[in-house]
Amino acid sequence: METDQSTPRLSGVAVFFYVFLPFALGHYLSSLLRNVNAVLAPQLVGALALTPGQLGLLTSAFFFAFALVQLPVGIALDRHGPRKVQLYLMLLAACGALMFANGHSFAQLVTARAIIGCGLGGCFMSAVKAISIWISPRRLPSVQGYLIAVGGLGAASSTMPVRALLQHTDWRGLFMLLALLSACSGLLIWLVSPRAKPPGGKAPTVRSVLDVYRTPAFRATISLVLVPHATFFGIQGLWIGRWLSDVARFPDAAVAYLLYMSMASVIFGAIAVGMITEWAGRRGIAAMDVAAAGVALFVLVQAAVVFNYRPSLQLLSVLFTLVGTITGIEYAIVSQSLPRELTGRAATCLNLLIFIGAFLVQAGFGQLVGFWRPDLGGHYPAQAYRVAFGMLVLLQLPGLVSYFLRRRPVECGIALLAQKEDYEIGSLRSPR
Repeated sequence: METDQSTPRLSGVAVFFYVFLPFALGHYLSSLLRNVNAVLAPQLVGALALTPGQLGLLTSAFFFAFALVQLPVGIALDRHGPRKVQLYLMLLAACGALMFANGHSFAQLVTARAIIGCGLGGCFMSAVKAISIWISPRRLPSVQGYLIAVGGLGAASSTMPVRALLQHTDWRGLFMLLALLSACSGLLIWLVSPRAKPPGGKAPTVRSVLDVYRTPAFRATISLVLVPHATFFGIQGLWIGRWLSDVARFPDAAVAYLLYMSMASVIFGAIAVGMITEWAGRRGIAAMDVAAAGVALFVLVQAAVVFNYRPSLQLLSVLFTLVGTITGIEYAIVSQSLPRELTGRAATCLNLLIFIGAFLVQAGFGQLVGFWRPDLGGHYPAQAYRVAFGMLVLLQLPGLVSYFLRRRPVECGIALLAQKEDYEIGSLRSPR
């Protein structure tokens, strides 16, 4: 079915089955592979004798490669459409998973992990691009919330389900299975998703992608949400599990259960964020204000970790991911603020910054923890994690404070304008 991108003609049911579900499956696998090392960490450390810095580098190689492909993938999406691009990318991810399954050294696993990141680098962008073609902009926050919820399901699947699967195979067999699923996902998108007429004209260039950074809405959004989003991705996929093991001293089974609960909370958090954003919009509350409130709560959760809130470390691990899902709102804010033909490039710009940030957070966190010596059981002290989380809080505070400082003059100006109008109306009504 050929159709113009600006005039979608599919019914809602068709969009769900032929567009949303196939692309959501790719995003599901992307989230699973991004977070699976949180459960596999003890096996990987045991097999390769990894230090915290090496473990952080191995896992964060995904983010670094993911970031590297954002510009070319974004250009390809706007030029060739998500259907064709996603087929090739998922096949590349399958090759990376096969390499990881057969890797026997730290360098081989890092290379394979990077190839997986390259292959999965377009999953969310392709889904956002496909969805934006076939639905109206006003529905984007809720539908993208559902998409992020599917990613949360993938993240949850990387915990207890993976641990259960490891009773029947090892981590190498697991990656063989993930390679097969990745290839099947790409083929499914190619076979069932509708064809959209490729946009004509000149191909998007790197300069046209970078033009997105110059838009005021984009700059305002990333100044508030970028660092929290990078923190959410970087910590969720690895260090929450290590923190529960080293600081709370939970056994591996309990860590897997708590990771499952925290990852599953992303599902409910993502859906709630979409619903709250649309509810707030109907009442004249800007999505940026919703984002600011959520980021403030997210920083408070991390502050509780810094101050070693011991009564419920389990609760903090769940709250970190539940509240952290608010950071995904920046995709909806930017998508609503830019023309539809720029949605691929806008998602590219966001992902480029977010995943570079996530790479730095995940790798840097491991380097900081590695400054301390582990005990005889291989556990690193709570002080190491408190310092690392404290650094993250300090990095997030400037964006939050500057947002409220910028917002306060606007509110004061509106109030003064309202007072002036009331005064002028009152003067007109008063007897001379």
